Amino acid sequence: MVSDLVVSIALLAGSVVGLWLGARLFVGSAVRLARRLGLSEVAIGLTVVAVGTSLPEVAVSVGAALTGTGDIAVGNVVGSNVFNLALILGFVALFGAIVVPRSLARRDGLVLFGASALAALVLVDLHLGRLEAAALVLALVAYLFALARAGEAPPTGGEDGEPFRARDPVLLISGLVLVLVSGDTLVGAAVDIARAAGVSEWAIGATVVAAGTSTPEFAVSVLALQRGRVGVSVGNLLGSNVFNALGVLGIAGLVHPLAVDPAALADLGWLLAVTGFVTVSLWSGHRLSRGEGGVLVGSELIRWVLDFLR
Repeated sequence: MVSDLVVSIALLAGSVVGLWLGARLFVGSAVRLARRLGLSEVAIGLTVVAVGTSLPEVAVSVGAALTGTGDIAVGNVVGSNVFNLALILGFVALFGAIVVPRSLARRDGLVLFGASALAALVLVDLHLGRLEAAALVLALVAYLFALARAGEAPPTGGEDGEPFRARDPVLLISGLVLVLVSGDTLVGAAVDIARAAGVSEWAIGATVVAAGTSTPEFAVSVLALQRGRVGVSVGNLLGSNVFNALGVLGIAGLVHPLAVDPAALADLGWLLAVTGFVTVSLWSGHRLSRGEGGVLVGSELIRWVLDFLR
């Protein structure tokens, strides 16, 4: 029993590394290929980068939906979004107050809260049907269309201006395969750990699995911070949350209708509270202070404890 748990934990840790490496390979090679094909920066941002940074969430949530583990599929999205804002954004803010452009704070902040509220609304009955999932995907398409009309794209901290390499097609396929295999392994290991440890699949999905699939966002945000591109770091997290709430959740629901544990309601409320806190903080002065970052990080630690105690 103990040996099986150790193996599951090792598989989970290995799959997280695989998700991170696979996403990095996919995004880097896909961006270079897109530039080689003459696609604009907007087109690249709206497609390659957007899909690439959310690829782990897509792989895990769709894989969980296919196996009928709705708590893992939905918990991954809800937990990832809280993790992105509370821990990653809060962690970035601890290094210094985050000042963002007015447009990012106002427009994208409102879109972020709207996407989170819509996701919570369709899940309030603890069920996500295909019709509701289609509405989420259509909302994402409308958002992408609006960005394209404005000539903007979700920002990324990835490699800028790297030349195309002959091995990029191989790296693209390898990255995609690595993400898919790692996502499948992560779901299986998470379910095994939940059963062996006597905790709910929702708790594992909304914490450990969510943190694992958020590794690309964490890497991009820290890299952007190191380069002094704070706006990119924040934009990456806000954009990723919109894609997760509308795209990942919508795609998973289209693949298979999802039912979740009543514990989901508490985390959905937590998501709205954290999202509202970030939105108001950015609106109030287009900045996030170190103190507010500390509050966000502390709230995420509390959420993990409460999820495991339920």
